[in-house]
Amino acid sequence: MVMRGARYPRIVRLVFMAALFVGSLWLLVLWLQPRMAFFPYRGVQRTPAAFDLPYTDLKIETPDGVTLHGWWMEHPEPRAQVVYWHGNGGNLALWLDVLADIRQRGFSVLAVDYRGYGDSGGSPSEQGIYLDAAATNAYYREHLQRANVPTIYWGRSLGAAVASRAAAADHPDALILESPFPNVRFLFRYNPVMLPLSFLSSYRFPTATHLESYSGPLLVTHGDADSIIPFAAGQRVFDRAPTSQKTFVTLKGADHNDMHAGHPDYWPAVERFIESLRGSRSR
Repeated sequence: MVMRGARYPRIVRLVFMAALFVGSLWLLVLWLQPRMAFFPYRGVQRTPAAFDLPYTDLKIETPDGVTLHGWWMEHPEPRAQVVYWHGNGGNLALWLDVLADIRQRGFSVLAVDYRGYGDSGGSPSEQGIYLDAAATNAYYREHLQRANVPTIYWGRSLGAAVASRAAAADHPDALILESPFPNVRFLFRYNPVMLPLSFLSSYRFPTATHLESYSGPLLVTHGDADSIIPFAAGQRVFDRAPTSQKTFVTLKGADHNDMHAGHPDYWPAVERFIESLRGSRSR
């Protein structure tokens, strides 16, 4: 009886130690997750003036008191108005080549740095950047949106999660997602370390779930040689999107960072999608 009773304190200690380990690991994951999910650059290294493009510097306040920095590059006769959400690395200056290219092809472009990026205040988090998108889109609708010009939400990589979340709430005329992933856990499904840790994380970035509330035109593009976001991730996003107005474009041989200007099929795919919007609006 003495020996049997002695086991219980040992079990209690083991349970306590296990709970302490899991709790410590959980706190560590919560501390690490923003540092692993976001790679911001501070400051403004370049502006659209480098491309001789007129632009307006914007300051947008979020509901939780963060001031965001953005650019509005208005086209005098826009084919569409684009609200663009960039990937998780850099800032607006790093993505300026992409933004300028979109503007030069006949689109008005609104692009904003997430909190903690560029000249925006605060620190990034998943829920925080969703608040950034909601505040930006509200500002766009109130101050910038033109009547009878289609609005396109456009997101790349991490920005695809942001654009899809915004599209689910605001229902733009169209949505373009480049190199998206359905959720964080999908990216770690074959990683024996990161997959278990993902269950302790509060970050989800559930692009596929966001799309369940979006029924408009959707274009998904993905490089089949993408070494950052697997090609299968973009396919899964597309397959799970319930809208009947969807198009998937494979950019053969394209890696994660060489698809926009460097791939010959990229802009033809976007142009076909834009033309299809014009046809649907005229009917």
